[in-house]
Amino acid sequence: MSELKSYYVGAHVSASGGVQNAPLNARAIGANAFALFTKNQRRWEAKPLDPKSIDAFRENCAAAGISAEQVLPHDSYLINLGHPDNEALEKSRLAFVDELERCAQLGLCYLNFHPGSHLREISESECLTRIAKSINLALDQTEGVTAVIENTAGQGSNLGHSFAQIAEIIDQVEDKTRVGVCLDTCHLFAAGYDLRTAESCAEVFSDFSDTVGFEYLCGMHLNDSKGGLNSRLDRHHSLGQGEIGLEVFRFLMADDRFRGIPLVLETIDETIWADEIQLLRQFAVRAVTE
Repeated sequence: MSELKSYYVGAHVSASGGVQNAPLNARAIGANAFALFTKNQRRWEAKPLDPKSIDAFRENCAAAGISAEQVLPHDSYLINLGHPDNEALEKSRLAFVDELERCAQLGLCYLNFHPGSHLREISESECLTRIAKSINLALDQTEGVTAVIENTAGQGSNLGHSFAQIAEIIDQVEDKTRVGVCLDTCHLFAAGYDLRTAESCAEVFSDFSDTVGFEYLCGMHLNDSKGGLNSRLDRHHSLGQGEIGLEVFRFLMADDRFRGIPLVLETIDETIWADEIQLLRQFAVRAVTE
């Protein structure tokens, strides 16, 4: 079983009652990775993190054997780093800096975020440039935490739904040591990347390697999809219960390129997260033994 140590599998767990509870909730489902919100994800304002909560968070992570590289915090859904309105853009940029600082306080090394939306008011290229500038400004004001771009389903005017768009953002980021990518399987599929067979998975991740590069991959969200291929619907489903099926998850757990990064469930039924984690680990065992 030693081969499984570098597969970090978990879920986006609740931090209700304080961030210190997130690692406890992860441990309760047998996870060795997790995601969390460090503040209410649907509100702009947030109280500063309490020093006691920070210490307890670090202690609980250590007790669970979970290091900073196994945690993938997510920023507020309200933030739009490509907003066409300058006043709203500045509000998002300030909030993003605050999110990075909160991660640094917790001793974490990643902040996962949705890149942004043009709201049909500016061009895609201008929006992507605004996103990159937002990242540059935030990284200049913070230390230690990597800004991790999550691919989107392309719903509405959301950008980041193609590898080319993600690459265009990264190309304009000045400190490339502090920018990364999180790939969401539901979002990939909804954006038109077919993950239903081993062969199509190989093609998709070869495209990612050529267009963006695996050196930027910092984590993944493992979700099936309620919507069909290229539906542009950001609708997650439990593993094997949606339009994608299980083959992509077998593929991921058999490929060394996905070791050493948090693989985080955001599936819709948290009561079966422990079972889904065990299923993924079984795929990894079979890949080693077959």
